[in-house]
Amino acid sequence: MTDPLQIAVRFEQVSRHFGDIKAVDEVSLDLLDGEFFTLLGPSGSGKTTCLRMIAGFDRPTSGRILLHGVDVSNLPPYERDVNTVFQDYALFPHMTVGENVAYGLMIKKTPKAERERRVDEMLELVRLSGMAGRKPSQLSGGQRQRVALARALINHPRVLLLDEPLGALDLKLRQQMQLELKAIQQRVGITFIYVTHDQEEALTMSDRLAVFNLGKIEQVGAPADVYENPTSSFVASFVGVTNLVSGETAQAITGSPLTFSVRPEKIRIVPRDTLPTPDEYAVDACVRDVVYLGLYTRYMMSLDLGGELIVIQQNLNTTRSEALSVRDQPARLIWLKNANRYLDEGGEEPV
Repeated sequence: MTDPLQIAVRFEQVSRHFGDIKAVDEVSLDLLDGEFFTLLGPSGSGKTTCLRMIAGFDRPTSGRILLHGVDVSNLPPYERDVNTVFQDYALFPHMTVGENVAYGLMIKKTPKAERERRVDEMLELVRLSGMAGRKPSQLSGGQRQRVALARALINHPRVLLLDEPLGALDLKLRQQMQLELKAIQQRVGITFIYVTHDQEEALTMSDRLAVFNLGKIEQVGAPADVYENPTSSFVASFVGVTNLVSGETAQAITGSPLTFSVRPEKIRIVPRDTLPTPDEYAVDACVRDVVYLGLYTRYMMSLDLGGELIVIQQNLNTTRSEALSVRDQPARLIWLKNANRYLDEGGEEPV
């Protein structure tokens, strides 16, 4: 059982309704002190509403939210020891970087010398030393995001909320900032609660994550565990790419009609005369289409017994022309039996 002293945020049967719409539906969840926790899900799944209720921008219809053991369900935002970083940065364009970062300290009437010292510390933390005199318009998107982060951290909140803060950045900068955010969180040691619909972000940065769907939590766990052991078809499909096989096709492959998930990278494409071991499944197929993506190639395989599987293979020694040349060719697909994850409730998994 989790020590109550280690819980930064607790949801107790929290719901938020907008008329007949259940944006959040009886969510119970513990977020631990000092962890990087991600609320992951598609638009409309309830993750942002949960973040807004932690911040105090919205209030539960029912249930309680506790911050470090204190019920804050009806407290205004300024009475909660949290800060929020938004996707649009929300920087003051007429202020310098230093003035933006120091804004919270100015409101608290912190002495000027102390403000300047802490601003310098924060800018060093986010790798913006020497830029205190610049205006936000003179910075790149990634630099503006760091300024917003420094401004949120300067008051030493116990919980930092991040609402899709990297959504406006290009892919390479977003990937770089993912690593930087995680490194900063480890240095400051406070709880980061991160909202995103991007499963790569969640897998890259999180200590744990919660997968939201239609106002409810489908699964909570470490990224590797959620990816490798999804507990529902939704989680298997949303967190990464997967193949869902059921009914007659599943029966033909495994001897059971139970729905199973198998990740595309777990499957090998081999010649048709290749025999599987007792620990493997095998199914004959034809290469319907090929998508060459540089680092890897995605193959759409039409199964002889009906249905399709996606296979992903790294291009370790494969050129684009070699990858594309197998289109319409017959093949056999082989994967380890323990790569299957069975998602149906009830019934027995095949032996």
